[in-house]
This record gives sequence, C-alpha cells and structure tokens, in this order.
Amino acid sequence: MKTPAQILRYYAPVLLCSYALVLMAGCGPKEPPSVKECRAIAAENMTLVKQLERREKEMDLLKEKHSREVERLEKRLADYRKERDEWRERAQQNVRDQAKDVADAVMAENAKLRAENERLNAQIMELQKEP
Repeated sequence: MKTPAQILRYYAPVLLCSYALVLMAGCGPKEPPSVKECRAIAAENMTLVKQLERREKEMDLLKEKHSREVERLEKRLADYRKERDEWRERAQQNVRDQAKDVADAVMAENAKLRAENERLNAQIMELQKEP
C-alpha cells in the first residue's frame, strides 16, 4: 500500500498540468463578434436607451406631480393654521366678553345692593331717632 505522501507526489504534477491546461484554454484570444451579433447588441442597446428615456420622463412627471401635491398640502396646512388661529382668537374674545359681562352684572348688582343698603341704613337711623 502506498502512503499519502507517495500518492501526492504522483498526482500533484498531473493535477498541476491539467489545471494549467484548463487555464490556458480559457484565456485564449476571443474572436470578434459577428456582424449579426453586433446588430443584435446595437438593437438591444437602442431598446434599453429608449426604456431609460421613458423612465426618466416618468420620473420627471412624478417629481412635478409630487412637488405640486406638496405645494397644495402646504397651502392647505397654512389655511388650516390660519383658521385655527382665528378660532383661538374668537374663543379668547368670547371668554373676555363673558368675563366682562359677568363683571358688569356683578358691579351693577353691587351698586344696587349698596343703594339698598344705604336706604336701609337711613331707615334704621330714622327709626333710632324716633323715641
């Protein structure tokens, strides 16, 4: 029986030679493509260029559409913010008006009660003066 070292010594040169032959066969000069192949490649290139141009036009159209949509939404947002601020101002004004109305009513009631208090105090004084 042969040892692994003996087997390796025998097969190593054979494997190296076959590997070198495979590499040399794949690295040879290539033949230029035929006219038919060139025409097919040119036609495919033109098709790809046209597809690329269509895609670029579609992208431009989508970009324009997107920018218009963004502008429309920004305007709408600005309108909503303006409306919100108007409602906020109306609410604050409404609160101020209600507070003023309440304060006016309290002041009027207070003045009425003072007048009645003075009248009652005057009656009390008159009754105390009478023997």
